[in-house]
Amino acid sequence: MDTSIPSRRSLLRWGAGTAAALAAAPALTACGQTVGAARTSEQAITRPGQKVDLAFWTWVPMQKTVDLWNRTHPGIHVEMQTIPANVQGGYQKMYSSLTAGNPPDVAQVEYQELPAFMLVNGLTDLSRFGADALRDRYVPWQWNQGVFGGRVYTIPQASGPMGLFHRRDLLEKWGIEVPATWADFERAARVVKSRGDGARLCAFAPNQPSWFAAMCWQRGAQWVRTEGDTWVVDMDDDLSREVADYWAGMVRDDLVFVEPDMSNAWYRQVQRGQIVAWVGPQWGDALLRGNAPGTAGKWRVAPLPQWTAGHNASANWGGSSTAVLQGSRHPREALQFAHWINTDPEAVDLNIAAGYGWPAAAGVFRGSALDKPDPFFGGQRYNDVFTASDRAIDTSWKWSPTTDADFAHLQDAFGGAMAGQGTLASSLADAQKRTVDDLLAKGLKARSAR
Repeated sequence: MDTSIPSRRSLLRWGAGTAAALAAAPALTACGQTVGAARTSEQAITRPGQKVDLAFWTWVPMQKTVDLWNRTHPGIHVEMQTIPANVQGGYQKMYSSLTAGNPPDVAQVEYQELPAFMLVNGLTDLSRFGADALRDRYVPWQWNQGVFGGRVYTIPQASGPMGLFHRRDLLEKWGIEVPATWADFERAARVVKSRGDGARLCAFAPNQPSWFAAMCWQRGAQWVRTEGDTWVVDMDDDLSREVADYWAGMVRDDLVFVEPDMSNAWYRQVQRGQIVAWVGPQWGDALLRGNAPGTAGKWRVAPLPQWTAGHNASANWGGSSTAVLQGSRHPREALQFAHWINTDPEAVDLNIAAGYGWPAAAGVFRGSALDKPDPFFGGQRYNDVFTASDRAIDTSWKWSPTTDADFAHLQDAFGGAMAGQGTLASSLADAQKRTVDDLLAKGLKARSAR
């Protein structure tokens, strides 16, 4: 059994082939930690009739899916534990369990977190247990999130192609066409401000650098790339600055609320019609449905506004894999469970109901719970929009092994900009410098692109 820890040089090579999706977790970090797995995964010998127990950590309420597995797979019992969906909580708990040698067998790990887990030897090489044969069951770009150095380390779970959620009734009331470009979006925001009796088209959330990254992703930016064995950081590029300047103008002209999204205050404004639109991911449907039930039937979904009329560029916000952590005593059974929860049709429908995102399994959309008109969206087959969005994502976007720190730096700088200390554009330069410093501190070769 190969128990060698992946070298930093190997991670650099692997990073060059990693396309990534974005996240839905607050950007805090424990950068500089030197976590390493205390033990390596090994296949326990299971005697006929012997029951295998697996531990599964996730923040998605997937207990019904786990219950279905336990009913239909009596020889492998899974115990689910709900963990926080953030770095200080859920991921810190995973890192601590790796260090202590008592990790869960299976855990939900977001795509942008995978390079950091690889850096500390936190994931099990699933190719040793037959994972390569499952490749064709998944959307290729999501499958590749967990492939490093040609070896499979995670099973893709779901992603977050983006679209424009909007209140059709309010836009029609104020004579506003659904924005097709970002210039249209700004004009719509001005009309809402003038006619909406205190409403705004949307909110700008300075605490969501992952959302801002998706906006830059759509614009065509590439925040991270590799040249040989060196990470090149390019957050302060012209395209990202254009995005920053756009939203800075929206804030300056009081065309948007400036507040955390998915907060109690934000949900109240959504419920009351004070927020008219949300540039959000597919998994946002469950959040709107669950937190603004009084708006049922009034929402629709449209494609993302484009920077150039007639173009068709999208982006992704969020996305997770189902990983077998290093140290599992039952990696083969853990792999079996990870594959089943992401491909079994009944399991996928249960996961969809729980709000886990856009399925990574190929072909499961048609015939699933997503593939039908939805009364909350006025009978629209709104997921057809996200199907097209998923196909329009630039899959060459990459993440660094310090993504949590990258987001934390950007969030801090954005907060300062909103308080009058610097600008959104200058925040990019600050975050870029600090990101390079973080990579160097981990012993990796890194430089700024400019």
